[in-house]
Amino acid sequence: MQQATATSLFPLNDLAEARRVLTLEADALRQLAQGLDGVFEEVIELLLETKGRVILSGIGKSGHIANKIASTLSSTGTPAFFVHPSEASHGDLGMITQEDTLIVLSYSGETAELSDMISYAKRFAISLIAITRKSNSLLAKAAQHALLLPPAPEACPMGLAPTTSTTLMLALGDALAVALLKRKGFSERDFKKFHPGGPLGKKLLLVSDIMRPYDDLPLVTTNTLMSDALVEMTAKGFGCIGILDNNKKLAGIITDGDLRRHMNPTLLSQKVEDVMTASPQTIFASLLAIEALGLMNRKSITNLFVLEQTTNQLVGFLQLHDCLRKGIA
Repeated sequence: MQQATATSLFPLNDLAEARRVLTLEADALRQLAQGLDGVFEEVIELLLETKGRVILSGIGKSGHIANKIASTLSSTGTPAFFVHPSEASHGDLGMITQEDTLIVLSYSGETAELSDMISYAKRFAISLIAITRKSNSLLAKAAQHALLLPPAPEACPMGLAPTTSTTLMLALGDALAVALLKRKGFSERDFKKFHPGGPLGKKLLLVSDIMRPYDDLPLVTTNTLMSDALVEMTAKGFGCIGILDNNKKLAGIITDGDLRRHMNPTLLSQKVEDVMTASPQTIFASLLAIEALGLMNRKSITNLFVLEQTTNQLVGFLQLHDCLRKGIA
């Protein structure tokens, strides 16, 4: 029996419809990007000047998008949360203060459930930003700034279900969050504070988070005899030992491989500086642990001494197994 192919299992008109939807929404996003103007920049300035929180609100599908935008803003350094407009009319308006900025999403700009929130913002001089389609809508007229969506048709063949419009709102929220992130100089270290869990948290671990501390390190000075160095190396159990110069900076390293290469009857009476590998590979404590793992893989090594970036002082030690134990791979 002839095996069914993917195209025979699914009608071609389904694929055509999917491509139509995606193309239509992609075209709408291009219109949105091209239509952005100085209002967007004014909104960014307002959000940067906000002393309180950024409050997102909307009803229906717009509400779901507003909730997601609030989450994205919060995770990228702009404290934000979502207030449901119906709940706001029954007490949650008290969550919004005069130091906050309110962003309200409504494609029509005439959503009845938003009227109490808009009136509240006007009454108490709370900054209001609208994301809407119609510039002459109640919401747009009430707002200090209105970010207008382009006149793109909904992907729904009946033109009724929010599809293209919610895609535009979502993308515009991402644009706001990323613009604010860059203006604030939000770094990977900052990102790590808000994402400690899961695979992302592991990816953002720093070398300093998982390294062995300085006091645990096997260390001797350059004039130490190999007999004494081997005692220290064995006691600490790291499979290597660091050699410090007179300024207590890392001058070299002795590994099991160095011992095998220098094995001879006089080894124990030699000084460590005659056996060590000078200028060993190191890494800074402030770098990502995944960068350290990549370096060890590229250099085919399993150990790295860790330095403080500004002073080059030795602060710790990292082994390949430390990375693996933390799930960094």
